[in-house]
Amino acid sequence: MAAIKNYSGALAVRFLLGVFEAAVTPGFALFTSQASPRIYFLPLATLTERFNGFAQIFGGIIAYAIAKGVRLHGSAIAPWKIVFLVTGLLTTATGSLFLIFMPDNQLNARWLTPLDRRLAVERVRVNQQGIGNKHFKLYQLKEALLDPLTWAFAFFALAGDIPNGGITNFFSQLIVSFGYTPEQSLLYGTPGGAIEIVALIVCGYLGDRCGNRLLVSCSGLIVAMLGMILIVALPLSNHGGRLAGYYLTQASPTTFVTLLSLIATNVAGYTKKTTVAAIYLIAYCAGNIIGPQTFRPKDEPRYVPAEITIICCWAACLCDVLFIYCYCKQQNRTKAALRAQPEYTKVENQEWLDLTDR
Repeated sequence: MAAIKNYSGALAVRFLLGVFEAAVTPGFALFTSQASPRIYFLPLATLTERFNGFAQIFGGIIAYAIAKGVRLHGSAIAPWKIVFLVTGLLTTATGSLFLIFMPDNQLNARWLTPLDRRLAVERVRVNQQGIGNKHFKLYQLKEALLDPLTWAFAFFALAGDIPNGGITNFFSQLIVSFGYTPEQSLLYGTPGGAIEIVALIVCGYLGDRCGNRLLVSCSGLIVAMLGMILIVALPLSNHGGRLAGYYLTQASPTTFVTLLSLIATNVAGYTKKTTVAAIYLIAYCAGNIIGPQTFRPKDEPRYVPAEITIICCWAACLCDVLFIYCYCKQQNRTKAALRAQPEYTKVENQEWLDLTDR
């Protein structure tokens, strides 16, 4: 990005950045489902997502420091190019280490002894999902496309990430509209990352304690809706109140992470799981594309239509989560009744047969 000279170049490079980044979230979900017992899926998923909050804090501080340094001392290149150079080098270094040291499954972990590898595989027997299967299975693809949960997940990702796309791309303009300078907006945006971290920790802990991770995670969405309502309702002169509202919106990822862990734990069959995860992330990307279009120049400085759209999207997400919860409960009752029948028999070593959840 730091080397581009024109708009078409920026568009091409940004497209490639999206292509290479697309594997990150589903990749972590697959690694988690293959390498860890299911009780650890949500804690590990929230741990991964928490680093988005850390990145928001770290990135905001770096951007503010660069902007202030350039303003005071000048620079040979544009400040935004310096930001891309710093973050690009960090990403390249981290990706290289990951490529070298991260195995694709337990059997390829070079730092484990042969005995430890067998134990690592046995450790995930309880998941009943194996450790990955390289063979594409058409029946699993069809099952994924016909499963109502697949499209419930996709709807959530689409509706939930319209707000994410808008807020992520326009948070600086939002904070400027609260009465702060563009330079201050870089620094004042960082506490939002802390809110995200705290929301993920609290919802994860309470979800485990209450035994209902899905419904507890909705509290993050409700807090985010309250934050956006504050932004809409408070007058422009109430800078502190509207800024606090923005911070509350950063609690919204709690349900997204919970559903990602639900895909990892409840969707079985390697082809089916990768298909559902891919559809989920495609919808996520579509939402992020739509989101910025709701912030129109003619709506400055309040962007009220965009803010109302965000509230409506989060409300739709809450309804969708309620459907997912009820559908999963019904499916659990059906499967429990099936297992209770006298003629039901469990196939030996079915945990390694790459069966689906049906």
